[in-house]
Amino acid sequence: MSIVHHAGNPGDARICSPESMYAVIKELGIVPFFENPIKGYSIEELTPKEFWFDDDTDELGPWDWKIYAVQSGDVAYGKFLWGGKASFATPEWYAHLMNWRRSQPRYQPDADQQKILAYMKENGSISIREIRQLLGIKKGRADAIMARLQMQCRVVTGDIERVYRGEDLHYNGWQRSVFCAPEDLFEDIMVVPSCSPEESFNVLVEHIMEIAPSATSKLIRKLL
Repeated sequence: MSIVHHAGNPGDARICSPESMYAVIKELGIVPFFENPIKGYSIEELTPKEFWFDDDTDELGPWDWKIYAVQSGDVAYGKFLWGGKASFATPEWYAHLMNWRRSQPRYQPDADQQKILAYMKENGSISIREIRQLLGIKKGRADAIMARLQMQCRVVTGDIERVYRGEDLHYNGWQRSVFCAPEDLFEDIMVVPSCSPEESFNVLVEHIMEIAPSATSKLIRKLL
């Protein structure tokens, strides 16, 4: 299953609705949202240009369609690839990434992050506003902490709601997210791999090479 032939050719791009975007995520298993150094390996490159943030038609495309994927309950969305870039994964492949990341010393939670994890364990989810209140910090700092927790594979986006503004309650893409533990999002549908973290890493590398043959080992290591 290769996706490279879909890149760069609008006739081959196959994401044109929330349902087709969800189907592509399920097919690929793990995929970045935006264009990246691995050619063709992104939701953006698999989407016709007319559906990608079209200023003339106010078409929000995948930026809005990701809500459908998140609310399906069987797709992880968060900043967990390329050093903190938005990405999607199904439970199977996210579990391998989680198995690898949580074993690495660099991805262990610090004191503030542990407070957030404890809050989520007690309350089920957390928002950026609640993080600010919990830690007494500004939004930028709260966003940065949440991004690191997502890279640790300890937090994913639990839900996204559209924000309607102005007298006419216009929606132009502003969204509000809440976050939860992947174990809570996936409940019984995610099986933690019985293999070692290193084996999970190798399984991920092999899978990505299969769906994106242009990816070099160096690029995949950077991705993961």
